[in-house]
Amino acid sequence: MPGNAAKVLVTQRQADLLTEFSRSKSVPQSLAQRACIVMLSFEGLSNEEIAQRVGVNRLQVGLWRRRWRDNWDALSLLECREPSKLREAIREVFRDSPRRGCPPRITADQVNQIQAVACEKPRSSGRPISHWTVRELRDEVLQRGIIREISESQVGRYLRQSALKPHRHKMWINTTEKDPVLFQQQAIQVCETYLQAPANSQAGAHTVSIDEMTGLQALERSAPDKAMAPGLIARQEFEYIRHGTTTLIGNLDVVTGRLFKCTLSPTRTESDFLDHIKRTIATDSLAAWNFVLDNLNIHWSASLVEWVAAEIGFDGDLGIKGRRGILKSQASRRGFLTSLDHRIRFVYTPKHSSWLNQIEIVFGIINRKLMRRGNFKSIADLEEQLRLFVEYYCRTMAHPFEWTYTGKVLAPARRTPFRPLHRHPKSGNGKLGKISLP
Repeated sequence: MPGNAAKVLVTQRQADLLTEFSRSKSVPQSLAQRACIVMLSFEGLSNEEIAQRVGVNRLQVGLWRRRWRDNWDALSLLECREPSKLREAIREVFRDSPRRGCPPRITADQVNQIQAVACEKPRSSGRPISHWTVRELRDEVLQRGIIREISESQVGRYLRQSALKPHRHKMWINTTEKDPVLFQQQAIQVCETYLQAPANSQAGAHTVSIDEMTGLQALERSAPDKAMAPGLIARQEFEYIRHGTTTLIGNLDVVTGRLFKCTLSPTRTESDFLDHIKRTIATDSLAAWNFVLDNLNIHWSASLVEWVAAEIGFDGDLGIKGRRGILKSQASRRGFLTSLDHRIRFVYTPKHSSWLNQIEIVFGIINRKLMRRGNFKSIADLEEQLRLFVEYYCRTMAHPFEWTYTGKVLAPARRTPFRPLHRHPKSGNGKLGKISLP
């Protein structure tokens, strides 16, 4: 009867979302219509006027007015407590009520078999593909006779119901370290080196995290970038010109968080790394040095052992590489370089544990802030921009990391072993010689 229409109340946040739904071209038409009905009801229009504007009958208008009225208290409470969930709650209010429908023609056992096939490898079914698509999965289900007929969309619904996503994958690495005791010993050594760094610094010793960024590409975009504008994000040309690659060997002072004496070189060889170590130690040749680095073979080369032995005044017999003594094998050379009795000492992370090397954090910053969207006209240009970024990082972003991981197994809830002490401020191919950065 006229005058008995449900009273509609709408908050400002609800009105914004309803207006968005009613004008959107990407939401279902039914959702846009129902949002428009509620907004017109709030403006005071009658059911007949709303029905004429929206293109539905008067009874449908009344239905959605009552649905909104009956759920308004719950929406308002959710808006106060969990505002981020209001959008989905409004969608739920406007969703069609479940219908009884006809009896299912696909049994639960058949659904389980379909999901089981999705968990198999396609090659086991004679299909030379890496993963299932919905079309090929449907074809396999029909071929096996699990069901006589089913649509691709229905197969997709069953996958979504069980949260199976054969079209997606993530990369992971299976550690080759088979001895958990050895892994923990090495991790503890690295962590103790970080934790003792401040005290060692007061005694005049240096603790340095060192690693290489290899294959840094000098990519020049084929066309200039297009600047952002209101409503448009910045755009970068997809095509590019390759000008070659370079390598950055970085030093991170664990105590200050600053990069120093980094090296840019076309290659990363045994001699490149040795020259880098020489230049690093030359900054304070009489001090003690502790280097944290990974298990690359050039990090315990025979030439490095010979130079360190001469630098620390070791007067013992080094032996012969590949035959006897300290130089005989990688294990013996590594044992010499990790000795606690030496003024120059190397501490190696466990295999596949780059997350224990603090400089990797800084390398991630370089990738995000410079390399990912960079435009470099030559290798020389790339190296100059890297040099300027290192100076900028040390001036504006560098800070020590407060290391909290001690080498023990992390609890499941903990994601990273570090946190910053304070927030960041807002922040010729292959023939170039080595460049030493400040």
